[in-house]
Amino acid sequence: MELRKRYTAGTGRQQLVTLGEGGLKKSAFDLLKLKAGEIYAGDTDNFESAFVILSGSCNVSGDEFSFQDLGIRKDVFAGRPTTVYLSIQTRYQVTATTDVEIAICSAKADRRYSPVLIAPENVKEIELGGGNWKRKAHFIIDQDVAAQHLFLGETLLPPGKWAFPPHRHDKEDLPYEVDMEEIYHFRIQPQAGFGIQLSYTDDKERDDAYLLRNGDTVLIPNGYHPVASSPVDSLYMLWFMAGESRMFLSRPDEQYRWIAQYDHFLKSQ
Repeated sequence: MELRKRYTAGTGRQQLVTLGEGGLKKSAFDLLKLKAGEIYAGDTDNFESAFVILSGSCNVSGDEFSFQDLGIRKDVFAGRPTTVYLSIQTRYQVTATTDVEIAICSAKADRRYSPVLIAPENVKEIELGGGNWKRKAHFIIDQDVAAQHLFLGETLLPPGKWAFPPHRHDKEDLPYEVDMEEIYHFRIQPQAGFGIQLSYTDDKERDDAYLLRNGDTVLIPNGYHPVASSPVDSLYMLWFMAGESRMFLSRPDEQYRWIAQYDHFLKSQ
């Protein structure tokens, strides 16, 4: 099963991942691209959605909320994002104040929560890993943000780095692992560059490698999913998980379990 989706650049809203596709049970993913002055009106329907501003600026408003002058970065490599969380059955309007691109990360839900603005200063910046897998992550929607299923963030890989060790989150097995499906969306600098993602399961029923290009999206219904940037290209990864237990908790591939101890040693020095 091909779990990598290509993106054809264009304006307006483009659905990249539909509910039920690739074995996903809760998740959907869209990109919204507007020119300055354009307006997009929508309804979250039966999804809770996070509107992550990738670049540019906009206003987001609805019947009971109005968030103005959102977005401060020129691209995904230029700092922390601005994000708006909206729960189910919420009508909204996005007004582009400059050219703007927004990732819409959605999960099937049935509970209502208040709209939330996650400003750049509220995004948690965390350093993960060590050695050749040291990278920076932005935690945008975690347990501290009231939501039903979504857990969302960004990872930035400098040239020649890995998101490692391989890990999975397939089962409810606390305190070791939670069941959370996931979607990755990639941007690469320069845009002609590339990265690589592996996707495999314990039984190797799936044992694939994907060449990543700028704008690619990879579905992760289960299994291990490490990512690498090329030796000279920077890689940005927007990731969001959906599940009943909203926790950043995963099980590493057994042959790489020792890496966690090595990371702990490096950080203690």
